[in-house]
Amino acid sequence: MMKKIIFATGNRDKMREIREIMADCEVEITSMKEEGISVDIVEDGKTFEENALIKARAVASAADAIVLADDSGLEIDYLNKEPGVYSARYMGEDTSYDIKNNNLIKRLEGVPEPQRTARFVCAVAAVLPGGEEFVLRETMEGKIGYEQEGANGFGYDPIFYPDGFSCSSAALSPEQKNEISHRGKALRAVKEKLGKNL
Repeated sequence: MMKKIIFATGNRDKMREIREIMADCEVEITSMKEEGISVDIVEDGKTFEENALIKARAVASAADAIVLADDSGLEIDYLNKEPGVYSARYMGEDTSYDIKNNNLIKRLEGVPEPQRTARFVCAVAAVLPGGEEFVLRETMEGKIGYEQEGANGFGYDPIFYPDGFSCSSAALSPEQKNEISHRGKALRAVKEKLGKNL
């Protein structure tokens, strides 16, 4: 029987990215939504790691499979690492990223490039059927641009310029982005750690 990994997310863009990154795994990758799992998840952790574990444990309590959950977000050094763990809820849950991105650019008005450092953070938590748990964290360093650019990414991708690139992560191809992204690095590390369980 093919092993199954259930991802604790309802985010379609995220699921697409996860499937691309984990395409070489001999496992079925599915989301809690696709599995019909509906659990109440209160993300009240203070760190990405805590929130990822909260999500993974909640879904694992309703499923007999390997459960992965990621919590990710953008930290802007000049803004005291905002929006941070509140990235998804920044300016309200239903606010479009277009508005969020423009707001962040406005808040950095006049800030010189060397001080526009930022990073995407991704913590992936795994809960295995036997109860074993672990969390891995990866980052993608870069800077915040002066305008939105690119149509490939989602979330804060259009304003984030990864180190070594002269374009935003939304202007990269999915393959390029997955190669260097926080989520790509974290999922590959998880894949390696799960190794024998897959």
